[in-house]
Amino acid sequence: MEKTTCAIAGGGPAGLMLGLLLARAGVEVVVLEKHGDFLRDFRGDTVHPSTLEILDELGLGHRFAGLPQRRAERMTAVTDQEELLVADLTRLRGRHRYIAFVPQWDFLDLLADEARRYPNFTLRMNCEVLGFTGSGLRYRDEQGEEHVLEAVLSVAADGRRSVLREGLPLREFGAPMDVGWFRMPRLASDRTGPFLRVGGGGRLMVAIDRDAYWQMGYVVPKDSPAGDREAVGAAVAELVPWMAGRVGEMGEVSTLRVQVNRLRRWYRPGLLCVGDAAHAMSPVLGVGINLAVQDAVAAANLLWEPLSRGRVATADLAAVQRRRTPATVAIQSLQLLVQRRLIAPALAGRFSAAPLRAMSRLGPLTRPVVTLLAHGVRPEHVRVPERR
Repeated sequence: MEKTTCAIAGGGPAGLMLGLLLARAGVEVVVLEKHGDFLRDFRGDTVHPSTLEILDELGLGHRFAGLPQRRAERMTAVTDQEELLVADLTRLRGRHRYIAFVPQWDFLDLLADEARRYPNFTLRMNCEVLGFTGSGLRYRDEQGEEHVLEAVLSVAADGRRSVLREGLPLREFGAPMDVGWFRMPRLASDRTGPFLRVGGGGRLMVAIDRDAYWQMGYVVPKDSPAGDREAVGAAVAELVPWMAGRVGEMGEVSTLRVQVNRLRRWYRPGLLCVGDAAHAMSPVLGVGINLAVQDAVAAANLLWEPLSRGRVATADLAAVQRRRTPATVAIQSLQLLVQRRLIAPALAGRFSAAPLRAMSRLGPLTRPVVTLLAHGVRPEHVRVPERR
């Protein structure tokens, strides 16, 4: 029987950050990732100042800065009549007054490479977690053989579809939309920076400047077809006419079925859920990676000592949930407000630019909202020691 101190399901931002921090503190960690690599498109790639500060604390800031990325200091919304500045990150305090758009696979490779520096860290690819045994994780390896990895603590960090969250009480909030993600070619003469395009007749499109291409999100009413290339191409030509001549070069459309939910209890004896496994986030405001990383840092700060002693009480797991619940509730509430006041009316053909105009006019007075998005309600900082 295989044994470790902490077994983590999922090599995403939460799983790898938690694995890195625990290994840094001398805890034996095994991360099980079901895929053979991190190369999957249209995963979250929006890295906020809260995460950038954590990378600085780990001495990884300079390496992250060397990754291919685009930095956005301002967010705009474009309607049929006007263009509005709705968020200005240059008004933030601190070193990082921007959002970095980085391919998630590059970010994950950075965390994995750093974690491998510690001999007590193991990352196993092509290992799909099948369930929680009560004392560890049952998984299938790339040869199709099943194993059980016993652990003092098992962690579900493998997303909203994690089998490990089954049976835990869940609260669903719903979402009025789904999103079709796709790529469009980008020319050197194009505008720069991300923008939201709102058109008449219930048309919404998000465009993220990725330097070599545009990452586009076509927002449609919930459970509507989002992956029809012809319909999406027509929407691009209508909403962003300067891209109309490139529709033939549009990439394949990948549909995201949007969920907003959170577990009422993030744990059971021997098991903790973090990231999307604990709280599925809407893509609104692009906070998914950052909430997951903050969960991981809080969990490491609170659990490294009991894990070092070889015993984690249920009360220790409850402390992680108490620590992270206020931030989760605040961000999800803001997402739900945007969905209710902006997205749902727009998709129903009743869009009003008044809320966006108000944010544009208020300018400096919107800094508390921008700070909430950039840093969260209770920013986490690395408190675990480095032990070699």
